[in-house]
Amino acid sequence: MRIIPAIDLIDGKCVRLSKGDYSTKKIYNENPLEVAKQFEAHGIQYLHLVDLDGAKNKHIVNHKILEGIASQTSLKIDFGGGLKTDEDLRIAFECGAKQITGGSIAVKNPEIFKNWLQKFGSEKIILGADAKDEKVAISGWTEDSNLKLIPFIQKYIEEGIKYVICTDISKDGMLKGPSFDLYKKIISEFQSEYSRRPNGKELKLIASGGISTFEELPKLAEIGCEGTIIGKAIYENRINLKQLENYILSDEV
Repeated sequence: MRIIPAIDLIDGKCVRLSKGDYSTKKIYNENPLEVAKQFEAHGIQYLHLVDLDGAKNKHIVNHKILEGIASQTSLKIDFGGGLKTDEDLRIAFECGAKQITGGSIAVKNPEIFKNWLQKFGSEKIILGADAKDEKVAISGWTEDSNLKLIPFIQKYIEEGIKYVICTDISKDGMLKGPSFDLYKKIISEFQSEYSRRPNGKELKLIASGGISTFEELPKLAEIGCEGTIIGKAIYENRINLKQLENYILSDEV
């Protein structure tokens, strides 16, 4: 299972929110590049970079931070937050993103999102499926849709999506553990659906939200999660980078 630390950006600074609420902002570091280099120094290869200013403003904002991290580390970055247009994607990829994550756009403008998937391929486009009470939430989690989570994911798997980041908003930033039951449900629904009619579809589910202890990681791997995003647990020293380094090394053996 891939370990993917998160850096959330507001005003170019490394922050964390609770349940996506901007009023709960806590600044952890003024220099996101410094944080990214710490991750890299401990053998971490991936980074989930979220432009919270972009999510609020509905267009890419913190692309210079993306460019700085991409050019000065070897981290493979997935970038999201406010990506709404082809121009936003052009900037993100030119600034060094290996993948982009689209959430609200996949709900509000599915034709644009499907076009990105066709144009760039399933290795570069991630579906952000963030949910509250198993309903998809959008616009930086400030708006609920009436879409049910699992059918939403399944619809996009039919369109060719492989990578899905699923965040249970009620868990995000709360350090009370991830939504094991939700991830089990998604993976079991997917497996039962596609075992009946195998057609080359695959789901790479990335767990996000609520990770609080190192012991939760093997459980997520056992469920079948392809990756997990870890944020506040690192910044609050609930999980240290040496533990993650050892986990990655043991996984590679």
